[in-house]
Amino acid sequence: MLNSIFHFDYNRNMADTEKQTDLVILGAGPAGLSAAQYAARASLRVSVVEEMAPGGQALNIDILENYPGNIDDERPPRSGFEFSQDLYKQALGFGASFIMESALSVQRVEDKFTVTTSGGKTLCTQALILASGARRRKLDVPGEAQFYGRGVSYCATCDGPFFKGKRILVVGGGDAACDESRYLSRLAEKVILIHRKSMFRAQKTLAERTLANEHIEVRFNTRLLEIKGGKIVNAAVLAGPGGEYELNVDAVFIFAGSIPQTALVKDLGVKLDESGSVITDQCMASSAPGLFAAGDVRSGPFRQVVVAAGEGAVAAHCAAAYLDGIRGGAYH
Repeated sequence: MLNSIFHFDYNRNMADTEKQTDLVILGAGPAGLSAAQYAARASLRVSVVEEMAPGGQALNIDILENYPGNIDDERPPRSGFEFSQDLYKQALGFGASFIMESALSVQRVEDKFTVTTSGGKTLCTQALILASGARRRKLDVPGEAQFYGRGVSYCATCDGPFFKGKRILVVGGGDAACDESRYLSRLAEKVILIHRKSMFRAQKTLAERTLANEHIEVRFNTRLLEIKGGKIVNAAVLAGPGGEYELNVDAVFIFAGSIPQTALVKDLGVKLDESGSVITDQCMASSAPGLFAAGDVRSGPFRQVVVAAGEGAVAAHCAAAYLDGIRGGAYH
């Protein structure tokens, strides 16, 4: 579905099974797309591997209101989808190639990386940018897996329209939970937002807007214990200051953080922080020579689209400099 919307130019994508390229980028979220644009513009042969569609988690953003310059008096700010499509078109325009397949493995022999894909392709490169992002963290409470797709969701813009006029429970306390609750409040009869702590960890502006929204009821110091239902969700068991109780709801949207997608490089000696994110220097270089990281997969204090895009640009610039250095063409 998304592939047809993005109008992928498969003539620009690589059809051969083995390819030598200057730079491989794993992931096509804002970080990967920005890196692809800057690297291709620097005349590098760039191959981007993405298993879904360009945009990553940015595709789920209803209104990208806090991206610098994303404003127009004639129309509202662009959505994450529109923004992602523009990034993709720019990268294509500069000459980047896209492979819409899963990356299955990354191996390193001496100074070269070999990436294999689900479509049987093999990419050989001396520089690699990991921009694989992070996946939604699950709570692993009873009923969560059972009712996934039947009232349990991790994406408001994807599934919210199915619950117009319904009662929705949202779990979380960060930017995503607040932002998605506000989106759902325009659709639902009522949104109940619970957070296990006594205050939000979201940005102050987002938190204040959420608390001021008359269609959102916030319950702090409250945890989700279980999700119940028949064919679909009809209730949730919560634990709050007054003890355990059951709440009638039609859907449960969970925004409990994310898990960095680093499995592909775990055997390459890459240093990770306590959360499992890749540790890099200011050039986005990891502890493994030639391997760079950008976006939500990288260890950092602030996860925003603008940060990911900036890190992608830095990673591409520094990857180009790294390639110049090992090929004897570094500028002094």
